Amino acid sequence: MTDVLLSCALLWAVLLALHLVLNGRWWPWLAVSLLPPLAFAAVPLVLLAAAAATGGGTAGAIAAGCLLAGWTQNGINLRALGRRPEPAEGLRLVSWNTQHWNQGGDPDRFYAFLRSLAADVYVLQEYLNGFEGGEVWDIDDEERIRTAFPGHHLSVDNNSVTLSRFPPAGPPVPVGACSLRVDLRVGAGVLSTYNVHIPVQLTVMNPLRPAFLRDMRRRAAARDREYAALVADLRDNPHPVLVTGDFNTSAAIGDIRRMPRSLRDAIGACRSLLPASWNARARLRLWRIDWAFTGGGARVGSYRFRSAEGLSDHLVQELTVTTPHL
Repeated sequence: MTDVLLSCALLWAVLLALHLVLNGRWWPWLAVSLLPPLAFAAVPLVLLAAAAATGGGTAGAIAAGCLLAGWTQNGINLRALGRRPEPAEGLRLVSWNTQHWNQGGDPDRFYAFLRSLAADVYVLQEYLNGFEGGEVWDIDDEERIRTAFPGHHLSVDNNSVTLSRFPPAGPPVPVGACSLRVDLRVGAGVLSTYNVHIPVQLTVMNPLRPAFLRDMRRRAAARDREYAALVADLRDNPHPVLVTGDFNTSAAIGDIRRMPRSLRDAIGACRSLLPASWNARARLRLWRIDWAFTGGGARVGSYRFRSAEGLSDHLVQELTVTTPHL
């Protein structure tokens, strides 16, 4: 039994070492990095428990090393354990991947849900329909949006919608092919909001087909371009920033390391120990692929994920945000 346990610990150690080296650096590893982040804590903890029960000291030491080495990959939010009461001040913002903008659903229910969120700023992704045979097509629902949200300013581009009670400080700025920057006049200053949607890693198909690898490589290149465009725009932006949306990137996917270190992950304001945003329709949610970051003096006071009431496979991100001018 101890030999089997040692072999399992060594195999996990090798997998973890390859993950830490190749993750975010070699595009085929995207498929491996889709593992639920919690696995990077659960597997070594199971190995530790088995080692304690069988007296496998070497296996236990390897498992403990794996737990520590892979800690940043597991998505566990230890800061939730010491979280203070949430402050109420700041503008209220929601960020949500709408999953093809109510395609095939009841539009009255969809818009009623959006209004019930009662946000000062809405940052919404997937303002499009499609995915029949991999194709998408643009939609035009602007008249209904304006009717449903009087008093909000509407910005639409790159299949993204930003609705705000605060007036824009200029025209919306497409970032790459999938994201949208909107500068808002907030108090005496400007807050730059980034509505982010990074392409998904792969298409569900037979992984043994050559088309699978070709598609994954194409998508990896698209992800590289989107992250590069986003980071370049952020580095040239002198304003406080809020960067949020569907990154299609978990804590176990190295691409998230590309975000500038000057930004702060909003998860520090979240009370959930195991935050996850996908799949919202499943009982067990294992991936947090929707993120929020602030920088330049903008700060998050409270942050949580809330139900999308069956309207999307993504939970809704709700935040309160303050800026130096608010």
